[in-house]
Amino acid sequence: MMPFTVNLIGPSPWGFRISGGRDFKKAITVSKVNAGSKAETACLQPGDIIMEINGLNTGEMLNVEAQNKIKSCTTQLQLLVER
Repeated sequence: MMPFTVNLIGPSPWGFRISGGRDFKKAITVSKVNAGSKAETACLQPGDIIMEINGLNTGEMLNVEAQNKIKSCTTQLQLLVER
C-alpha cells in the first residue's frame, strides 16, 4: 500500500505509543492508540509503520530518538505512515 500523511494538530499529547527502532531491528510502529485521542481522530491505527516524523526518515532512528522527536512536537505533528 502507498504511504500516506497523517497530520495531528496540537497541542500535544497526541495519544499514541510506538514500538520498534534501530535498537530493536524493527520499523518504528504504532503500538497503541488511545480512545478519543488526537491520534484516533486522525485515524492512526496500531500496526501502522511510521516512516517519517515531520519529514525526518525514521529508518535509522533509535526508539528513544523517535519518542523524543514526537514529544518535541507540541503544536503540529506530521507522520508519513504505511499501513
